[in-house]
Amino acid sequence: MTIMTMKKNTLLAVALALTTLTAGAAELRVGFMPGPYRDAFAKGIAPVLEKQGYQIKYVEFSQGVQPNDAVEHGQIDANIFQHTIYLEANNKSQKFDLVPIVHVPTPPMGLYSKRHKSLAEVPDGATVTVPSDPVNTARALRILAAAGWITIKPGVDPISLSERDLSANPKKLKIVPLDAAQAPRSLDDADLSAIQGNFAIAYGLKLSEALKLEDMTLPYVNVVAVKRSNKDAKFAQDIVAAYKSPAFQALFNANPVWRGYRLPDYFAPAAPGSSKP
Repeated sequence: MTIMTMKKNTLLAVALALTTLTAGAAELRVGFMPGPYRDAFAKGIAPVLEKQGYQIKYVEFSQGVQPNDAVEHGQIDANIFQHTIYLEANNKSQKFDLVPIVHVPTPPMGLYSKRHKSLAEVPDGATVTVPSDPVNTARALRILAAAGWITIKPGVDPISLSERDLSANPKKLKIVPLDAAQAPRSLDDADLSAIQGNFAIAYGLKLSEALKLEDMTLPYVNVVAVKRSNKDAKFAQDIVAAYKSPAFQALFNANPVWRGYRLPDYFAPAAPGSSKP
């Protein structure tokens, strides 16, 4: 065998090996909205999945229904941006059939202000912007109620809760609904804005800067969502295992950037400054 032939055979073997590796890799398409979930996935989850042979494709969306529509129609495999109440509301209104497979660490909604340094400084008649979708309107109103500024009628469906369901507004707040993604920009014009954690962080706000954070309960801790027909698929179970791995939990707890997040119940122990729902 000549040296030239040996070189050709070696190159052919390398090419075949690369082709085999490429063909054996499974593409995993994951959708995100602006915020911290892609960052946590890229740093803590993707490396685990890539070692298992997955090629991760990140897909960004700007509007809340889009990531669910993409999963429903097979354009992406999973998304990470929403809590279960929002997911269930989308399923009902859009006729989707998506399910949560695992909770993920989630920054809470908070009241932020550029004009006031504390709740005590907020005057009567203050303007407060809140997310316009009913599910997150309810979260914002509950923060205002926890501050003692409004009273919500008992027994109201959290999916349809609105300003009309207030039994008292003694502080005479002007409550202005707007698209959740625009909430951080409203800080220039409003006294306060109730901003979802992912949008606050995407805008550069810190959880510690909020005048008040919500007392987040489990239904509002965000999830990885997939089509119901894929909930037992290998890729879905591999995502679940990666989030629940001790390595991811250690990474998350060690990063001060993620301090203050509400942690899923599989996290133990909680990082200082964080809490389990």
